[in-house]
Amino acid sequence: MPRRIYILAGEASGDLHASNLIRALLLQDPTLTIRGWGGDLMEEAGCQVVKHYRDLAFMGFVEVIRNLPTIFGNLRFAKRDMEAFQPDAVIFVDYPGFNLRLVPWVKSRGFRTIYYISPQLWAWHKSRIKIIRKEVDDLLVILPFEEEFFAKEGVTAHFVGHPLVEVVQQFRPTLDIRDHLDLPSDQPLVALLPGSRRQEVENMLPIMAAMARKYPAFAWVIAEAPGLSSDTYSRILQQYPSLKSVRGKTYDLLAAAHAAIVTSGTATLETALFNVPQVVAYKGSAISFWIAKRLVKLSFISLVNLLLDRKLVTELIQNDLNLPKLEAAFNNLLEEGPRAEMLAGYEELQSRLGQKPASQTAARHILEVVPVRKE
Repeated sequence: MPRRIYILAGEASGDLHASNLIRALLLQDPTLTIRGWGGDLMEEAGCQVVKHYRDLAFMGFVEVIRNLPTIFGNLRFAKRDMEAFQPDAVIFVDYPGFNLRLVPWVKSRGFRTIYYISPQLWAWHKSRIKIIRKEVDDLLVILPFEEEFFAKEGVTAHFVGHPLVEVVQQFRPTLDIRDHLDLPSDQPLVALLPGSRRQEVENMLPIMAAMARKYPAFAWVIAEAPGLSSDTYSRILQQYPSLKSVRGKTYDLLAAAHAAIVTSGTATLETALFNVPQVVAYKGSAISFWIAKRLVKLSFISLVNLLLDRKLVTELIQNDLNLPKLEAAFNNLLEEGPRAEMLAGYEELQSRLGQKPASQTAARHILEVVPVRKE
């Protein structure tokens, strides 16, 4: 009988990585039945998506508390849906706040638990390692130092490579951004990546957009997140008529960009893999930031700096994210020396990430450990 896989991805990046994993799984075993939570990319890859991530993404401690009834309702729905589906394995893709709540229940039901893209427990909430140690059957990690980190905590982890490396390497532009947006050929293009959650966009985009008035000689283009409505951006776009935007074409935009201003997260690594000099920015609610400062024990917030263990890209966080500091950091991206230094750092970063085909490697491991159903 065909094996059944249930996948839980709660954000845009999880949708991307899970979709590539699904393709790799189905390539190696076309008989699989795959169901789960995610987005359009997972559905296109062959997953029956029963809940879209646009209804799941809450950012910050305060926002999570406000949405607790919705979150608990989603947990109940997930349990009912998995009970009805009876999967051979459940694959959790990142999204730790939600997924780690579900793992013990899934394990108790006798379903194999596989975590792909580990929670960043080396950054904060290290105490949750005990859940991983007790409840997760297979831990597949995507950062090279995570195997050693988890080994010290008594957890066997398997480094499968970083999925973004293969995604970016395989990408081919599908449209010319300049022609698509009718942009002048002599204007350097700057990509604005304000995040994939509504709260991120509302916090980040106004100050990013203000740069367009300061630098009219550049073409400024916003990467709209597919999971957000156009209304999220329209109010800001009305105030800055020179700004353009594209939806679902972030990689086409990065492929053509001269520089970028990026909300901290996966996008910082994507921007680096496209060799685009960047400024990293982040601003959340005051209460959420105050709590995070006391919980997170890291020198940096961007994956670029974390993986290199040094400051390569400028990070403007919370009160440091203001127009004068953003202008200074952006001006630095335009100078030949700092640009060359950043690009050299990107090359070192890619070397550290390696060339493993993450999706194929992860899929092969999953199919090796999930038994074939008996007739």
